[in-house]
Amino acid sequence: MKLGVSTYSLYGATQSGEMTVLDVIDYIAEIGGEHVEIVPLGYTLAGNPELAQQIRERAAARGLDISNYAVGGNFSGKTADEVAAEVARLKGEVDAAASLGVSLMRHDVASSPDISIGHFLEELPVIAAACAEVADYAATKGITTSVENHGYYVQASDRVQALVRAVDRANYKTTLDIGNFMCADEDPVVAVAKNIGIASMVHLKDFYLRPAADRKGEGWFRTSHGNYLRGAIVGDGDIPMREVLRIVKQSGFDGYLSIEFEGMEECKRATRLALANARAIWDSIEAAE
Repeated sequence: MKLGVSTYSLYGATQSGEMTVLDVIDYIAEIGGEHVEIVPLGYTLAGNPELAQQIRERAAARGLDISNYAVGGNFSGKTADEVAAEVARLKGEVDAAASLGVSLMRHDVASSPDISIGHFLEELPVIAAACAEVADYAATKGITTSVENHGYYVQASDRVQALVRAVDRANYKTTLDIGNFMCADEDPVVAVAKNIGIASMVHLKDFYLRPAADRKGEGWFRTSHGNYLRGAIVGDGDIPMREVLRIVKQSGFDGYLSIEFEGMEECKRATRLALANARAIWDSIEAAE
């Protein structure tokens, strides 16, 4: 197991211009991360080999693995030609992932205002076929692609399982975000136990959860059934983090654990504390066993 950080966690600092992606890599190394997950927001790596090389060299110089490359994607509600164009675009992102030297890549698969199970089942064959085509191309580069459980539409554990099974490729799995199941009003302990066996990597995220009747304001957002969530520092929120990490550990998962912070606190401090909390919890589980 290697514990590290998604660059998404420092998005507040990169968005403001305080940090570049290279600064983020330096910071992750300084706070004890073992890997960096690249999420290109505000810049692109597709067709940008110079930046990809800079990232690769900086991570190597700081002793960090580059664990995963995560990008957007959407095959929902599109014509056949539009789906083909999206597949072609994502193949270009696979090339970018290869230029980073990673063996893992997450791409989004679908977003829709209609998140009903009926609509999902109608679109599943098209989405799965597109994901399979991208996965087949990624296989030629030695890359495993994955779907993350987020975006409401393909977020619940059973929907993720259905997609992975429909794609039916050895190099197609899920980037398992332990917190995001709460957006679909799933118990994260149960959902993680269900899906850890098909995980290529794990995102460690925490949330504060409040019922719909609380009518929360700034910083809070609604779950698919109307409850409220707010991003938290890992270990400080309402997810039973020790139990979730115990399930991950006992599953035999031995890949990358990636901190993903999206709360209201200052992002550098929050990321540092989240990483320290996650390591302390993981180590306490090992000590107890």
